[in-house]
Amino acid sequence: MLSVYEGFFSGGARIVHSDVVLGLMEGGRQRHRVLSIHAEVHREATRQRMEDDTCYRALTAGGVPVTSLGRSAGLVDGAVAASVFSGPELAETARAMAGADVILSLKEQPLALLNQAGLPRRPVVVCLHRSDPENQGPALDELKAAIADGTVVACVCCAESTRAAYLAAGIPAALLHVIPNGVDLLRFRPDAEARHALRASLGIPAAAPVVVFAARYAEMKNVPLLLRAARLWLGREADGQVLMCGAGMTGENPALWADIEVAFGADRALAERVRLLGVRRDMQAVYAAADVVALTSSSGEAAPLCLIEGMMCGAVPVTTDVGDAAALAAGHGFVTPPDPGAVALAWSGAIAGRADLGPALARSRERFSRTRMIAAYAALLDRVGRPVFRSGEPQQSP
Repeated sequence: MLSVYEGFFSGGARIVHSDVVLGLMEGGRQRHRVLSIHAEVHREATRQRMEDDTCYRALTAGGVPVTSLGRSAGLVDGAVAASVFSGPELAETARAMAGADVILSLKEQPLALLNQAGLPRRPVVVCLHRSDPENQGPALDELKAAIADGTVVACVCCAESTRAAYLAAGIPAALLHVIPNGVDLLRFRPDAEARHALRASLGIPAAAPVVVFAARYAEMKNVPLLLRAARLWLGREADGQVLMCGAGMTGENPALWADIEVAFGADRALAERVRLLGVRRDMQAVYAAADVVALTSSSGEAAPLCLIEGMMCGAVPVTTDVGDAAALAAGHGFVTPPDPGAVALAWSGAIAGRADLGPALARSRERFSRTRMIAAYAALLDRVGRPVFRSGEPQQSP
């Protein structure tokens, strides 16, 4: 099987898909490789090289060959950097496709490449990870074109909200299959030792309340709301700390600094308790060190990976009602309106009730299992089978 990525850059969809590829390889029944359109991207005020990416390193360490068309560009949410491909790029893509029985497209953006004339015809499974197809630029049209052409045989939706949104956008219901996100429960678990070590490394007292916000710096994440809530909460919690992780969550991002100045004004003492940690490779330790995992997104989310990973490490989720976030947090945490005062109060309530919510979080672990997710992907790929293309039309092989 061949997975086609738009690029390797920080984000939950790439983490989930890469984990699925590795999981499908582990059983020994399938062989996978990855083709990335871009070798590096510039987004969220961060230059992200493929070779530096955690997913790239995990895939190659797991024996998955990864190649790239070598492009370098700035990507904007919802837009493919370019939909015109050179002869050498198409030749490289054709070579990669020729050795595959099935193509997995990480989101719909790579279809701008896969829809190019002259490439080998292979059945395509598109993995969808958002709930706003209308905000994906030309990608929705590319998806519809691939469906009309008969090459798309299934779409994996990581959330019920994803399925509903793409159904409303005109994607046939028979193609939409929901496989909820899952995580490695051995990695993401409550860990007292990791909690202590991470806090000690940041100079955070053992008893201090900690909120973690793990997101890339993007408009949909509503960073200004998070910071306004942090200003109110830190004003009440003398020892409180807010940890911000993800691409663009660094002091080198001028837009983030502007947001902080607007939210905190001249109160620099409070702003100093907002820690900008950037992209981390030890998120399990960051979540274990936290009491609350926060999400303030306004759109686009489906099944936010940060909430699942945080919950599995013992952090209480506090989220706005976006995508499937409310369903994920039900019985485990709090759902708030997009109001800073309500968000700050919910953080305090989550910390106060963390011990009481612990048993519910522990009981829910199997629901969020990576093993369950990968088994569902394997079953779907088995059902899809291997279509044979003759005379330009897909037919199911006997």
